[in-house]
Amino acid sequence: MISLPFPPASLSGHAKGNWHKKAAVTKQHRQWAHLATKLWLRENPRDFGSGDIRVLIQFTPPDNRSDRSNFPIRAKSYLDGVADALGVNDRRFVPSFEFLPAKQPGAVRISLEAAQ
Repeated sequence: MISLPFPPASLSGHAKGNWHKKAAVTKQHRQWAHLATKLWLRENPRDFGSGDIRVLIQFTPPDNRSDRSNFPIRAKSYLDGVADALGVNDRRFVPSFEFLPAKQPGAVRISLEAAQ
């Protein structure tokens, strides 16, 4: 399982503000996911073939103030980083989501499996 920090509200689809700042945050989270996926692959070599890839994304928010419907949008940069690390187009991903109880400091965990 790939573990990453819980993405900030600035990555939600309706975040307002300086687009340069959002671009920098997006880039950083994409890089974190890329590196975490590469490390995970080193310990868990996998062949995902050429078909769909099932992606389970577990969200553990740091508190109960956020809207769960925005969590998948916040995680988009993570999925892009995972796709980069796998060398695949993220359109192969078939995502599913789990929303776990809030717990500090918050986390996102991603599981990958080749679809049959």
